[in-house]
Amino acid sequence: MLVSTLKQIGLNEKQAQIYVACLELGETSIKEIAKKSGVKRTTIYDFIDDMVNSGFIKQTVKGKKKRYVATEPDELKIVIKKREALLSQILPQLNLINNVDRTKPKIWFYNGVEGLKEVYSDTLNYKGEILAISGEDVIKVVGLDWILSYVKKRVKKGIRVKGIAATTDFLKKEIMDKDKEHLRVSKSIDYKKYPFPIEINIYGGKRVFFVSALEQTAIIIEAPEIYKAMKSFFEMLWDHLPK
Repeated sequence: MLVSTLKQIGLNEKQAQIYVACLELGETSIKEIAKKSGVKRTTIYDFIDDMVNSGFIKQTVKGKKKRYVATEPDELKIVIKKREALLSQILPQLNLINNVDRTKPKIWFYNGVEGLKEVYSDTLNYKGEILAISGEDVIKVVGLDWILSYVKKRVKKGIRVKGIAATTDFLKKEIMDKDKEHLRVSKSIDYKKYPFPIEINIYGGKRVFFVSALEQTAIIIEAPEIYKAMKSFFEMLWDHLPK
């Protein structure tokens, strides 16, 4: 509970554990903090100077050894008020240089296997049908078990898919043959002629993602006009493919 609350006032989980440990120990050392908090000593070294500078921890020196003590809980109010005062001082300058056009598309970039999973999971946050153009590369990268787990969550939410797939024997057997139970309608394109190395999902009324699974790179774009254009492109392709 304490750690959770401390996270809400600006500390991350490790910093919160360090602060609570220092509070319980009184004046202490890095070794003792690590033992009490369960946070690795190397990790404590990464955070402790920032916690001293931000006012959550106080540092003393005895002989040649550094000692640490938690700032008294009542003093934390003063620390937080100082932060608020500093923010108030610079807000006018921040607003002056804020050149964000609210009408511009929002773009998010993702990398790595976990990044790809995060992009696919984003589609579960929106109602309505997903339009997808895909191949089997993503299954090779994130794994069939993860894909089936994602599909299970999508089905539970009642989110349907209309998909165009560069169909391989593996994709047909493991995915497309289960269209009905997966709440999906699929059409095929020739994998050898159109290998389609990326996946596109059009969803949420305003979002499009592009995933290059083998390069482990993905982009989400939130822009109504781009969404409309990609949806029209998909529907045009869909209408010209046989059932």
